[in-house]
Amino acid sequence: MPELVPPAGGGSGFVPLAEVVRSGFTESVHFGSAVGLAPDGGAVVTRGPVGAPVLPRSSAKPFQALACLLSGADLRGPRLAIAAGSHTGEDFHVRLVAEMLGEAGLGFDALGCPADWPEDEATRHALIRGGLTASRERMNCSGKHAAMLTASVASGWAVDSYLDAGHPLQRRVQDVVEELSGEKTAHVAVDGCGAPLFGLSLTGLARAVQGLVLAAPGTAPRAVADAMREHPEYVGGTGHINTSLMRALPGAVAKGGAEGVLVVALATGHAAAVKVIDGSPRATTAIALATLRAAGGEVTSAEEFARVPVLGGGVPVGEIHTLGDK
Repeated sequence: MPELVPPAGGGSGFVPLAEVVRSGFTESVHFGSAVGLAPDGGAVVTRGPVGAPVLPRSSAKPFQALACLLSGADLRGPRLAIAAGSHTGEDFHVRLVAEMLGEAGLGFDALGCPADWPEDEATRHALIRGGLTASRERMNCSGKHAAMLTASVASGWAVDSYLDAGHPLQRRVQDVVEELSGEKTAHVAVDGCGAPLFGLSLTGLARAVQGLVLAAPGTAPRAVADAMREHPEYVGGTGHINTSLMRALPGAVAKGGAEGVLVVALATGHAAAVKVIDGSPRATTAIALATLRAAGGEVTSAEEFARVPVLGGGVPVGEIHTLGDK
């Protein structure tokens, strides 16, 4: 196999995490890094460059939601869950976004995220049949953006510049990420939705979400974790893997991000973070479960997600399975 060339600044030493086997033939291999934490925060499983910076993408949404909550946004239950989620653009998601904006005196036109089609296939087809077009409110990040706007209004901050990295809300997001991860920001980027994105190590990402799950009841960090696990349909949606995984693992928090990122923390405090360097998400859940298992976490109830079927002619002819769980 040719030597893997890492992206500039992304570290080296990525290792094979999963392989795609079709009809007994290894067709593809996913390289990357994965870290598993024990409840005491110790990194007991490390595969690849887990200390190298990554861009967490939408895995950072729980921390952005926490910053909004700390900034005065009235976020409880489903509202806090959708602020921390990447929803599938179904009608019930859009209704909640509209309510959040309306109570802040704003409309969909205030959203700074780009227009997009809903990820939910049935909803997308219904919109197309109805002659409608892509819209900002159907974009998977609109819940987060509605929360950011709500927080800005509550704190008396400018609304039209809420996505600027120097905006008070975004500075608070950065503070939250750094406090929970125990790291200084490694890189500042712009996410696909237009919001600032603060880079950190994979270990720091796992540590940050672990901090939400293990936070004391009644605290703001714990409120984010509780909202996500009590309302997983707002973190994702119908058929979304994060939603399905949280339902299979009661008490767990799971949040994926673009370009092959996923972080999962169990109610026990075991946590895992994954980065697949080719950017594909198709094996990240299986890798995270294998990492949690190797770290001592109990994931038996989610065994159906431990392997991904490879189809041929519409029927399974192989599977994607993890490598080197120890």
